[in-house]
Amino acid sequence: MKKNLKIAVAGTGYVGLSIATLLSQNHSVTAVDIVPEKVDLINKRKSPIQDEYIEKYLAEKKLDLTATLDAKSAYSNADFVIIAAPTNYNSKTQHFDTSAVEAVIKLVMEYNPNAIMVIKSTVPVGYTASIQEKTGSKNIIFSPEFLRESKALYDNLYPSRIIVGTDLNDKYMVEAAHIFAELLQEGAIKKKY
Repeated sequence: MKKNLKIAVAGTGYVGLSIATLLSQNHSVTAVDIVPEKVDLINKRKSPIQDEYIEKYLAEKKLDLTATLDAKSAYSNADFVIIAAPTNYNSKTQHFDTSAVEAVIKLVMEYNPNAIMVIKSTVPVGYTASIQEKTGSKNIIFSPEFLRESKALYDNLYPSRIIVGTDLNDKYMVEAAHIFAELLQEGAIKKKY
């Protein structure tokens, strides 16, 4: 494993903040949010969400974690950008609102087109392939989250499974997917699945 990767995490809800906390045990992580109060709390090592393990890790562990409102600075030098933006489901239209995910992808492609983008947000089946086609970027992979509210970091520390999906015919992206899976496993306490 290449040491000291630079990782940006877009979004500091349960998914984003738990992943940022997990990965910042071993790598340099910058969490990006649009809410100044959340950024301030994270930089003071206080959790803006209720999660016992996140609260404990922020207060007690040595983490290489910084929060910012400045997406450009966070994405520009990142090896990986993890997208944990909200995708609210509209039961009337029966569609996910992926506009926040797409906004992050657009910024990453503008500031750092070589970064590997990992979608952790809930998206419809086939979304990764369609957004790759729409944007022309192959540097997008998908890794579903299996987290519970208030137990998100615990679920990352003790994962039941780690799944990372990409085009198996693209050797570069297969390698990137393996590296990302190793990052998740590296930060976990439970190492066997």
